[in-house]
Amino acid sequence: MTDLRLCYQTVEFGKTDIHLCTLRDKQEFQDPDNIAEKLGISSAAWPIFGVIWPSSLVLAHFINEHETDTKRILEVGCGMALSSLMLNKQCADITATDYHPEVQKFLLRNTLLNQDKAIAFEQVDWSDKEDTLGLFDLIIGSDLLYEDSHIELLASFIDGHANPSCEVILVDPGRGRKNKLKKKMETFGFTATQQKPIHTDYLEKEFKGHILKFNR
Repeated sequence: MTDLRLCYQTVEFGKTDIHLCTLRDKQEFQDPDNIAEKLGISSAAWPIFGVIWPSSLVLAHFINEHETDTKRILEVGCGMALSSLMLNKQCADITATDYHPEVQKFLLRNTLLNQDKAIAFEQVDWSDKEDTLGLFDLIIGSDLLYEDSHIELLASFIDGHANPSCEVILVDPGRGRKNKLKKKMETFGFTATQQKPIHTDYLEKEFKGHILKFNR
């Protein structure tokens, strides 16, 4: 990580500050041992995990005001894991997951930066049935559907880790796949609703996506 150009930023949630070390921009790349390449992550896709995307901010602000109680929570495709770091600050029971081999290093670094306890993490492939994650009461994620093939993989992964009674909250930036995901989730017994985020003055531009909510 030493040769990567990094930046530090703080995201505010009311009186709570979450400090983040991220990649400086979407041009950064470092895969000397070809670990990411062997996982099918191209040089163009490599930096995607390492910056804060608008959908991630929308999810974190929404979850910050959402009732989490004593729920066991899973963040799927966490990237910089802003929501996980914020929930961890609230002492929620949060587990983070991602496919990218660098995510865990940044998660540990940012957890220490915020002086909080370690966040449970597992590097997972949505098609892998052998992970040790278990079942969850609340599953969250943002900007996850880049390809049509991801729809069934994501829905099946969520179903495989959802308790019989489970809530799922996903933020979709508008890549044209949310309706297909809804239909797939309905086959697993979920009912779907969607809403536009409100009070998005923390974003530089208008957010054209939706918050998708699934309940079972």
